Amino acid sequence: MTNGPSIAYFISPHGFGHAARAAAVLQSLHQLEPTLDIHIYTRVPRWFFDTSLRFSYIYHECLTDIGLVQHSPLKEDLKATIEQLSNFLPFKPAALQTLARELNQYKCKLAICDISPLGIVAAHLAGLPAVLVENFTWDWIYTGYLDQEPGFRPFINEFKNIFQSVDAHIKTQPVCAPCPAACLITNPVARPPRISKEAIRNQLRIPAGARLVLLSMGGFELEYNFLDQVSTLQDIWFVVPGGANETTVQQNLVLLPHHSNYYHPDLVNASDAVVSKAGYSTIAEAYYAGIPFGYVSREPFRESPVLSAFIQQHMAGFEIDGSTFQSGEWLEKISDWVSLERVDRKVPGGAGQAALFIYETYLRTAR
Repeated sequence: MTNGPSIAYFISPHGFGHAARAAAVLQSLHQLEPTLDIHIYTRVPRWFFDTSLRFSYIYHECLTDIGLVQHSPLKEDLKATIEQLSNFLPFKPAALQTLARELNQYKCKLAICDISPLGIVAAHLAGLPAVLVENFTWDWIYTGYLDQEPGFRPFINEFKNIFQSVDAHIKTQPVCAPCPAACLITNPVARPPRISKEAIRNQLRIPAGARLVLLSMGGFELEYNFLDQVSTLQDIWFVVPGGANETTVQQNLVLLPHHSNYYHPDLVNASDAVVSKAGYSTIAEAYYAGIPFGYVSREPFRESPVLSAFIQQHMAGFEIDGSTFQSGEWLEKISDWVSLERVDRKVPGGAGQAALFIYETYLRTAR
C-alpha cells in the first residue's frame, strides 16, 4: 500500500481484450498518480496483469461478469451463456453488501468497470462513483441474439438499467453504439510496446531481412490446420502464440506457449502483419503499430461489423472468411500484405485520454 488514493477496477473475464484495455488505462493512471493503490477485481488470470502492469497492485479473484460462453475464438454457446447469466443475476444482496463494505474498507474513491455490471452496482451501494469504460455493453450485444435466443431479454433490460446508471461513461474507438448520455469518446486503447522491434526479432531468432507475421487468436487457443503450408514461404516467418506447450521452432515457424515470456504488444510491434480474429485489443495494438491486419470476423457477434468497418477505414485490412482461414488459402496473399509500408500513427493514445479524464475528475484532489 502506498497511502495514496485507492481505486477498484472491475474487469470482464470475457477473453483478454477487456483486461488489456484496462491494463492500458491503469498504466496511464499510474503515470499520472504513482501513489495510487489499485484493487483489481476479475477472473482474468493474475499472470496477465503481472505481465501487463509495471507496478504493484492488489488482485481479487471475483466473478464480475459473464459475457458470452465460447467453445472457440469464433463460436459462442448461447444456451450456456443464459444458464450462467441466470446464476449470476440478480446479484445476491449479502454478497453485494460484503463487496461494498470491502470497497469502503480499502477507502476506494471510485470504481472503474470494463464492462462489469457487478462493479457498478457494488460501487453505488458503497456510495462511490462508477466509471464505465467500453466500446459496447452487454445489453447491446445480447440484443443481436434475440432472434436465436429470446431468453436474453430479461438480462438485456437489467443490464441496460445498470449501465445507464454510471456516473461517467468513457467510450473507446471503435465505438459500437451511440452513448445514451454525455460521455468521453477516446481513440483506441492499447497497451504500448516496451522494447524495440529489432530486440524482439533477435530474441525470436528471426533472420535479418525476413518478414514476420503474427498469427494470434487473442485469449483463446485454436488448432490451426494450415501450419504445414507455411514452410513454402521461406522468406516469411510466422509467430504463433498458443501454438505449442513450449517454445518450438520449425523451419520458419515459431510456436509459443499460450502464456509465454513475450509481451503481446511487443510481438505485434515486431511484426510486418497480423492475422487474427477481429478482437478489440489486437486491433488496437496493430492500429498503433501501423501494420496490415488480416482478420477473421465473428459473423453472429454484433461487434464484428463495427470492428471490420474500422479496420477497413483506418488500417490496411483484409477480411478472411472462416473456411479460407482454416484451409490456409489466405497464405497466397500474405507476401503482398507484408510488403505494405508501415503507417507512422501520430494520434493521441486512447489510454492516456481516458486516464486523464478519470484523474482530473476523481483523483487529482483525492487523498
